[in-house]
Amino acid sequence: MSIRIGNSCVNCQKISEGHYCSAHQVQVNDHYTCDSFEMQVALKNDPNCETCSRFNEKSCANPQKAAPGMLCSHWAPLHAEA
Repeated sequence: MSIRIGNSCVNCQKISEGHYCSAHQVQVNDHYTCDSFEMQVALKNDPNCETCSRFNEKSCANPQKAAPGMLCSHWAPLHAEA
């Protein structure tokens, strides 16, 4: 099964910082989607210990070395929804 980014408002270039849709002039959240969706040019991609769900947890593969800014092959996104 592949994982894809859907037409979620959080990935649309028409959304402002306050989760306001400039196309429809309404407040939205990351569960909204529409046919006017236009993908942002660049998504936030900051894989490091601070953004890893395993940081400071028992499941961390490198608990003695883990630090903000570090990246390892066991990185898992902090906020992921299926």
